[in-house]
Amino acid sequence: MAEYVWWGIQGEGVVTPSDPLPPMPKIPRGALLVITGRAPIWRYGLAIHKAHGSSAGAVATFDPRLGAVVVISHSPQWTEGQVIDI
Repeated sequence: MAEYVWWGIQGEGVVTPSDPLPPMPKIPRGALLVITGRAPIWRYGLAIHKAHGSSAGAVATFDPRLGAVVVISHSPQWTEGQVIDI
């Protein structure tokens, strides 16, 4: 079974580009990092960029209508565009 780690990036009230992201959780090597939270697209971009250098095997964004959508993968276990029902 795959290991999933959630990272909520929502801020308090209105966020601006100068507001820091919350600390990234501990990510076991090869796990799927799922980024979630009500936030503007640029904040997701910042989080994805930061997550790309992590130990995650793949990075996904959470869509409540679909599930976790893989946006970056360095693992044969996940492919970009894959939707994971979690």
